Amino acid sequence: MPDLSRLLIPRSVAIVGASPTPGALGNSVLRNLERHDYAGEIHLINPKRDEIDGRKCLKSIEELPQGVDAAVLAIPGPAVLPAVQALAARGVGAAIIFAAGFAEGGEEGLAAQAEVARIAAEHGMIVEGPNCLGMVNHAAGVPLTFVEAPVLNLAGKPAVGIVSQSGAMAVVLGTTLMGKGLGISVSVSTGNEAASGVEDYVEHLIADPATPAIGMIVEQFRKPARFLALAERARAAGKYIVLLHPGTSSAARESAATHTGAMAGDWQLMKAKVERAGVVLVDSLEALGDVLELTVRATTVRKGGTAVLTESGAFKALTLDLAEQIGLALPAMAGATADAMRKAIPDFIPVSNPMDLTAQPLVDPDLYRRAMTPLLADDNFAALVFGIIQTDVATSERKFPAIIEAVTALKPEKPVIFAGLDEGAPVPPEYVEALRAIGVPYFPSPDRAFRALGHLQRLAERDFSRAGGAPLALDPPSGVLPEYRAKALLGAAGIPFPAGGFAASLDEAKAIAARIGYPVAIKAQAAALSHKSEAGGVLLNIGDDAALGTAWDKLYGNVAAYDASIALDGVLVEAMGKRGVELIVGARSDPDWGPVILAGFGGVTAELLHDVRLLPIDLTHDAIAAELRRLKQGALLDGYRGSPALDVDAVAKLIAGLGRVLAGTPSIREIDLNPVVVYPKGVVALDALILAG
Repeated sequence: MPDLSRLLIPRSVAIVGASPTPGALGNSVLRNLERHDYAGEIHLINPKRDEIDGRKCLKSIEELPQGVDAAVLAIPGPAVLPAVQALAARGVGAAIIFAAGFAEGGEEGLAAQAEVARIAAEHGMIVEGPNCLGMVNHAAGVPLTFVEAPVLNLAGKPAVGIVSQSGAMAVVLGTTLMGKGLGISVSVSTGNEAASGVEDYVEHLIADPATPAIGMIVEQFRKPARFLALAERARAAGKYIVLLHPGTSSAARESAATHTGAMAGDWQLMKAKVERAGVVLVDSLEALGDVLELTVRATTVRKGGTAVLTESGAFKALTLDLAEQIGLALPAMAGATADAMRKAIPDFIPVSNPMDLTAQPLVDPDLYRRAMTPLLADDNFAALVFGIIQTDVATSERKFPAIIEAVTALKPEKPVIFAGLDEGAPVPPEYVEALRAIGVPYFPSPDRAFRALGHLQRLAERDFSRAGGAPLALDPPSGVLPEYRAKALLGAAGIPFPAGGFAASLDEAKAIAARIGYPVAIKAQAAALSHKSEAGGVLLNIGDDAALGTAWDKLYGNVAAYDASIALDGVLVEAMGKRGVELIVGARSDPDWGPVILAGFGGVTAELLHDVRLLPIDLTHDAIAAELRRLKQGALLDGYRGSPALDVDAVAKLIAGLGRVLAGTPSIREIDLNPVVVYPKGVVALDALILAG
């Protein structure tokens, strides 16, 4: 990828389609540049004008001097392709294309976009868009957008970088962050991403020391592997990436395809992968802004629980409910902390977490400081949240100065967050500004504060260590492998299957049954027979040689009646096992995101509850076990209402082995083990299928 500085920090800019008309795209870009006192050269191009507001106009791109850094194309879609060709011929380093109607508009638009990409690649040109709103580099004072870009004073302000495929949402997020008193270093809308994508701008911002956090709105990653590598680089550098990615619903996925020319991906797979890389994934614009504020304004959220100081017993109960719902840990105060708290507060206030200070701070404002002190000293608490009733200006004047003075004096090394219980209360803005100035985010509602904090606490609790063990390289042939061949491969890799073997004749079947003991099950084997049960190709509880001969003939007859064109390779003969709890374990190697493992509960509730989790293939044994216990029915694994505990370690070992197979055999596209039966001691996969190629 060419150096992005020619786009993001251009020394010269051309506006193709410059206009004197207020509100016109080209005019709006020029007004932005003038408002920001852009110091570089500005070249206006309009074949119908000699000058605009005293600035000379060129008649065509061909009149540009050689080597202009960036050009903004404020022209209709049909004129874009020849303009890009002309810019390339003049050695222009970057182009921003506002026009829509490209990949999102059908085959003709897709072809035009591909040609833009070809020209850009051939000439080393950066292209932002098409179908974008442009970009603003607030740090350098470069606003190349038709949306009015405010001049920001970034001195002393924590800054966020914005990377969004949607231009409108980039503007919305920017407005949200500015409303929180935060700075914005760079805001880029990538649109259809003909020749530059979100990954390019993320890489630039990771290297930018002025950008500690990146907010992203992405409908589809076109280079997932590269993004995951960048996310891990950001995490290693101590930078946050907070992502809003629509697409959990089928309707949203269809909308993405028409909005930016993106092909919909698997949202759950994306979630598993980006979270493994250290990304914070949120589900709303509010949460995106809230989490970003915490990342850049407050001190780093570490692993641990949350302490809550409030002024209402009812809110205390509501907080306990919400914390359980979102998985936010609220440890009890104990030991030295409880003793110190008891000495710090009046006798009529019970020591608890959350703690209701009652209305006492109105007459004893120093109570806030005294209650904070033991909580800040206790490592069990990674953050402190104030849930404060604001009511009116007079009440605020009693409470806010005391809290601000306490935080200033105590200099906390953990996040302290202020949440107003009564959104809309007339809080003097200078108090909010004073809180923010000392690193205390102000939230208009406690729900938003707790949810934002929960995102970062879950990030702090993630285990990013990777499993040991060498990858297992198998050599499967292309296509669908029938069960007996899949089991032969996976069995060698340590996946447990029932005792048995493949028989090409009845005599071989009897020999296998004699070796493993009756009763046995027999299963028809052919690559073309993926649904054996539907074809009558599975017969159970066969008790002796005579019954096996009868079953053999019946099985072949069933398959022939189902589909006479299917020629069986033979029959798999296996020992009948005892009943246990059924799980589903599968694997998939996505062409974009790479391999992932699915694990969950099977049986009759599988489709009803969809109780599964997607697991990265490199999780440690303990991390796999923890994920299994997070299933909706996870309590069954450790014994429930008198049932015995199941062998979670054996299931984790099976999943880890499957991960090593995927890591060492990239030709495997899918593996399906269904059902996997787990017992108090041991686990066995009853069926297996591999798709390779």
